[in-house]
Amino acid sequence: MEMPEFREKLTACRLCPRLVAWREEVVGKKRAHRGEAYWARPVPGFGDPEARLVLFGLAPGAHGSNRTGRPFTGDASGAFLYPLLYEAGLSSRPESHPGDDLRLYGVYLTAAVRCAPPGNRPTREELRACSRWTAVELGLLEEARVYLALGRVALEALLEHFGLRKSTYPFFHGAHYPLPGGRHLLASYHVSRQNTQTGRLSREMFLEVLLKAKALAGL
Repeated sequence: MEMPEFREKLTACRLCPRLVAWREEVVGKKRAHRGEAYWARPVPGFGDPEARLVLFGLAPGAHGSNRTGRPFTGDASGAFLYPLLYEAGLSSRPESHPGDDLRLYGVYLTAAVRCAPPGNRPTREELRACSRWTAVELGLLEEARVYLALGRVALEALLEHFGLRKSTYPFFHGAHYPLPGGRHLLASYHVSRQNTQTGRLSREMFLEVLLKAKALAGL
């Protein structure tokens, strides 16, 4: 399967009834975006198809990626992430907007779940259902050498993908685990508003992990 075919199949997915209902129910419910067209489908990954570094998040935000159709775009998570990607020399501009000419250099963004979940909390069944898409998508990124998990759920989803025991690879900010074949698995607190606005995750903390991931990827 090639990436265009993957994207076409993914965006037609309706495997999880709760997520299908929620991604459509939230359309127009936030005053700031009332009247706007929403993507309201599974959100495919975005970035360099020859990426050596994969940033792996949790799920689309109801009024962020679920609205714009691009990972980490349209909400506070993206407002935090994209300027740091630019500062690290990994993107062509510090902001992300649907339809712009933004390019990521050697980086690909995706998530463990491709549809917006209520309360930003997918169930185990929903994570398991979306893991089939993870297997295909990561399999298409043949040059990937470093995987940066954003949050505990993302790390555990990657561990399941690689067939690794969760107890052997605990989550903590800045975790670094070598993988077979010269690859690496890193972890960071998620770039969510709950972390960045409370001071749990600062710009300096995330940039340090991002630059380490960049160096390990040889970018």
